[in-house]
Amino acid sequence: MALRYLVILLISLGMPVSASEVLSVGDGDTITVTEGSRRIKVRLACIDAPETSQSPYGMEARKKLQGLLPIGAQVTLKTKATDRYGRSVAEVFKGSANINQSLVGSGNAFVYWQY
Repeated sequence: MALRYLVILLISLGMPVSASEVLSVGDGDTITVTEGSRRIKVRLACIDAPETSQSPYGMEARKKLQGLLPIGAQVTLKTKATDRYGRSVAEVFKGSANINQSLVGSGNAFVYWQY
């Protein structure tokens, strides 16, 4: 019910939002989702997490994101841009929780602004 009100609020503010389902977590700041029949790679906006090769922090960030967004989780995307790799850059919400902010709050990512 709360998700429905969030989506209505974002739409009324003119923000592009879409309901999606998580297919996979690539690393601490990248996921793949389905949006209708489309498969979309999403880079979480305004944050940066260590790469998985940056041991042990990269794998910890990935595990945290997997815990927050298990496969099949229903999420809402608030798309900001498309990056140079063709990924959607978006804030990701699970219910009313902003996943981007959750990763920063847990220490698994830091605020990063460049789009």
